[in-house]
Amino acid sequence: MNIPSELKYTKDHEWVRIEGDIATVGVTDFAQSELGDIVYVEVETLDETLEKDEVFGTVEAVKTVSDLFLPLSGEIVEFNTALEEEPEKVNSDPYNDGWMIKIKINNPAEVEALLSSEAYKELVGA
Repeated sequence: MNIPSELKYTKDHEWVRIEGDIATVGVTDFAQSELGDIVYVEVETLDETLEKDEVFGTVEAVKTVSDLFLPLSGEIVEFNTALEEEPEKVNSDPYNDGWMIKIKINNPAEVEALLSSEAYKELVGA
């Protein structure tokens, strides 16, 4: 299982890459493998400001639909539009081409509550 050490993680199986005041968010390798083949990613919250833990979208796999929870409070400034045509990128490359959104972070202190790669490995038993 791929759990890059430079990223932060949530208990909801999302990863977060922090670059200045922008956070890139996607679902983890563990999450995509549990979901199975992803057929649709929906994010209707572009340009909205949401609080941490609010639902920002959904991911639909062959067998299930799951809500996506915002790991940090902020404005959703970008959606990976490539996922509209190729949602399977979430399965094939969850940490790069399969990213979902970018957030302009409102509260940098929330970053401290995210899990390290070591804590996430413990969570998923890796």
